[in-house]
Amino acid sequence: MATTSENRTASPMIEALRADGPYPDQADKLMQFGRLVGSWDTVGRFFDQDGNVVKEFTGEWHFGWVLEGRVIQDVLISPPREEREPGQESIAYDTAVRVYDPRIDGWRVTAFFPIYGATVNLIARERGDEIWLEGRSPDNNLFRWTFSEFSDERVRWRGYVSKDEGRSWVHDEEIILTRRL
Repeated sequence: MATTSENRTASPMIEALRADGPYPDQADKLMQFGRLVGSWDTVGRFFDQDGNVVKEFTGEWHFGWVLEGRVIQDVLISPPREEREPGQESIAYDTAVRVYDPRIDGWRVTAFFPIYGATVNLIARERGDEIWLEGRSPDNNLFRWTFSEFSDERVRWRGYVSKDEGRSWVHDEEIILTRRL
């Protein structure tokens, strides 16, 4: 849908989704991902099996509280909208929904990649000062995403894949997030 001046204000649906902060009864646990809330510029790299950079990209990644602050949703976009040439299409326009589940003391995460027709489900937990998200890729390989090196201005995200049921892992992607001012 094209953006017009008539639909630039938040729709009732977007207003119903949006929340101002974490749900108070679970605020401590929700802040595991809550520290990412805001907007970030990204620089990403894909790696081959030997660790050589095979592709680089830039983007924007936005995290926000939704559903009474019980959920964090993000949108990852590449290339950044403000840097596109007229008519340039998206390489990525993805979203993930993160819900803390106290029954497993972890997060249930579903990520949607509509450009590629893919959806993945993951379980996320803190591991030391990192967050690990683990699941299976659309082609049924094990994969792991990690958030690490948290600061107010910068975070590192890494992607790993195992094609042998976890006996070995290949670091195949990395994104550096830099907080927008």
